[in-house]
Amino acid sequence: MSLFIGLMSGTSLDGVDGVLVDFWAGAARTLAAAYVPFPPALREELMALQAASPNELEREALAANTLAQYYAQCVADVLAQTEMKPADVRAVGSHGQTIRHRPELGFTRQTGNPALLAELCGIDVVADFRSRDVAAGGQGAPLVPAFHQALFSLPGKTRVVANIGGIANISVLHGDGRTTGFDTGPGNVLMDKWIARHQGKAYDDDGAWAATGKVIQPLLDAMLREPYFALPAPKSTGRDLFHADWLDARLAPYASAAPQDVQATLTQLTVLTLARAIGEQAPKTEAVYVCGGGAYNGVLMRSLAAELGVAVESTAALGVEPNRVEALAFAWLAFRFNERLAGNVPAVTGARGERVLGALYPR
Repeated sequence: MSLFIGLMSGTSLDGVDGVLVDFWAGAARTLAAAYVPFPPALREELMALQAASPNELEREALAANTLAQYYAQCVADVLAQTEMKPADVRAVGSHGQTIRHRPELGFTRQTGNPALLAELCGIDVVADFRSRDVAAGGQGAPLVPAFHQALFSLPGKTRVVANIGGIANISVLHGDGRTTGFDTGPGNVLMDKWIARHQGKAYDDDGAWAATGKVIQPLLDAMLREPYFALPAPKSTGRDLFHADWLDARLAPYASAAPQDVQATLTQLTVLTLARAIGEQAPKTEAVYVCGGGAYNGVLMRSLAAELGVAVESTAALGVEPNRVEALAFAWLAFRFNERLAGNVPAVTGARGERVLGALYPR
């Protein structure tokens, strides 16, 4: 067996997903999975650390220590489902929590104290996957297309994997073996922010609230004029751009709009930016497979299928539950690091070449 654990906490800031994977003989077999939610106080602190604030260096260090505790709990929960012990696992691949992503300035920051995680788990930890790609002139994101290609590609067929987390990105798995992709823009981040503000909920379950509203076309048009959407790939984005101030600035002329209509408009923004990117990059794709939280939003999924005119399914149709794909990807990246194999796709990130990604924190 060749066992690795992958941990992923994304831009939705809701908690950490973990998987135990066996990469023996070129296969990727998931043996166990777990999810550990973050408490509101930690979520709020991670949200605050997305922007400059007083005493942020100390606050980030303390948040990183707290994150390591929750990551370690997720590792323990995964192992508890099997007969495996820490010594049986070659490494934990820990993405960490992104708090700043500024590749145009030459840096990206994922917090999580991997040294403490290694101490708590008694397992080697591989972390900081994005920085090596950024150092090579890349965006450091998205990193999942390489894994999508390894797991989901089919020779002779073009497939698209759309990862709809807080931010949305696509992986175009071309039938000739090429892989391209980029961040398309907001996934759930703006929808989550709006429903939290008006209903105190973490997310719009199945898109039910959006379904009660109507799209405000002038507002949608104003949002679509965001320059990021017109930038050529490679490109990546995050909460550094799509945050509360971005949303409020565009909502200012629509102060009297019904909140459910705004939610419907934000949902359509995610749908259209994804559909346009897929239409440009993979006009002949026969199917789109969705992972991330967006796969559980029925309104979004049906709207995307209607916009594209092709089948839109979750990655469960390919044998992997949509909420496990990213954690699997970081287990795979830890496996690649262990073998000293490249983990990036230069055509996706814009890096000067393939690079081994990650930094090792031995147990």
